[in-house]
Amino acid sequence: MTPFRGNFTQQEAIPEAAIAAAGEVMRGGRLHRYNTDGDEPSVVSRLERAYADYQGASYCLACASGGYAMSLALRAAGVAPGDNVLTNGFTLAPVPGAIASVGANPVLVDITDDLVIDLDDLRSKITSSGARVLLLSNMRGHLCDMDALVALLDASGVLLLEDCAHTMGARWNGRLSGSFGLAGCFSTQTYKHLNSGEGGLLTSDNAEFMARAIVLSGSYMLYERHGAAPPREIFDTIRLETPNMSGRMDNLRAAILLPQLAALDENIARWNARYDLLASHLADIPGVVLPNRHRSEFYVGSSIQFRLPWAEPGAARAFVDANKALGVELKWFGDDNPVGYTSNHHSWTYIEPQQLAKTDRLLAGLFDMRIPLTFTLGDCEHIARIIAHTLSQMSMDGAA
Repeated sequence: MTPFRGNFTQQEAIPEAAIAAAGEVMRGGRLHRYNTDGDEPSVVSRLERAYADYQGASYCLACASGGYAMSLALRAAGVAPGDNVLTNGFTLAPVPGAIASVGANPVLVDITDDLVIDLDDLRSKITSSGARVLLLSNMRGHLCDMDALVALLDASGVLLLEDCAHTMGARWNGRLSGSFGLAGCFSTQTYKHLNSGEGGLLTSDNAEFMARAIVLSGSYMLYERHGAAPPREIFDTIRLETPNMSGRMDNLRAAILLPQLAALDENIARWNARYDLLASHLADIPGVVLPNRHRSEFYVGSSIQFRLPWAEPGAARAFVDANKALGVELKWFGDDNPVGYTSNHHSWTYIEPQQLAKTDRLLAGLFDMRIPLTFTLGDCEHIARIIAHTLSQMSMDGAA
């Protein structure tokens, strides 16, 4: 089998228009978002207005990271130290980290075979925990039945905050991810759908919530310089009672992002072409189980997940190693030891240990792979052949 020579961490080059815009910011020297010339809106303010328009949201705040956006959302929603906050048992560490950062307690909810939050377990844990906020992780771009989720939360009096780091541009029944609850939290970290190295966006239609988030982000008394902020009068009391916890986005990163936003929908189509090709090949391999995609879900396929339900830990590690030897980098969520960006709830020892038998069963055989746009469709076919080959070899070795 010919090894794959592509690089799973290599993103596409930043567009020339973004490079030119960044150069203009650097030549002007006004990198701080509030360092403006007269009444001219800053680049960050322009990004906020543009992303609010894309998202169909009333308000948008640009900040330092997606994780910071989640922490801001929790604080602005009124989460206090000691509160319980619900979230998926299968997610990445910044999600429980955001909850811990405000002194709250993550209450982990099981997932289904399709890698989305289990609404039956959520219903049970709403009752048992008394939590009044769900920080929903649309982990790896998988959307649950958002209509059913919203109905459950509305009936239970639970606020919804959406972590949309992997679902920027995704939709459920035509409605954009991030628009179902009080707020949507987005990331522009390098491996997300817009790339500024690091960065975050927070959207909402709630004026008081967004005013608190803007002051929390470090606006001082300069909140009127925001491109998609509530009216001035909303800030009259909030500006005095809300602490400054500086985590602003700067003009340099905003300049890099604005031209990319214009190409987002085109790039989503490119990601999905690669995802769909890989998924069609993987679905034909005996022993491989892919999560189902509901017909109401329009996803963004920047990564792909599949399960080997039969794989014991030794076989799972051997599978990862065999693919790596042929140039295919897979992450395994069942590993006891966190590796790189990949971890599971057993290694988050800063939170109370929790029993998630269903989630653990699924993670034990769950594998994950990035799909950078630097890969061609031919590359994706090559990768699928390698995965099929390594599984075939494992099967032969087992038979022997």
